[in-house]
Amino acid sequence: QLQASGGGLVQAGGSLRLSCSASGIIFSTYDMGWFRQRPGTEREFVAAITRSGGFSYYSNSVKGRFTISRDNAKNTVYLQMNSLKPEDTAVYYCAARSDVKATVIRPSAYGYWGQGTLVTVSS
Repeated sequence: QLQASGGGLVQAGGSLRLSCSASGIIFSTYDMGWFRQRPGTEREFVAAITRSGGFSYYSNSVKGRFTISRDNAKNTVYLQMNSLKPEDTAVYYCAARSDVKATVIRPSAYGYWGQGTLVTVSS
């Protein structure tokens, strides 16, 4: 089970940190990802991090503004979001990657999903 938290309302230019805690899986054996979904659109890749935390990947739209990290001792992955823009408004989902043959940016690579947390950025 994945439990995402930390969403909320923030003004443009502000920051938020999302957290996702895992239970029922061996967290340290999973690459983890963050996705987001705006109303009427498909789920979009945001960031991913390897199981050891040694490598991370970002979409072009968030690169340089968002940072993904993890604490395997706490079974938690984080998404630090800075310089937020109104277009970052979405429901954000954390996910654990179960298909290592699929690319990290595809939702289909992830077999476990959190419930989502809403981020709203006002202009």
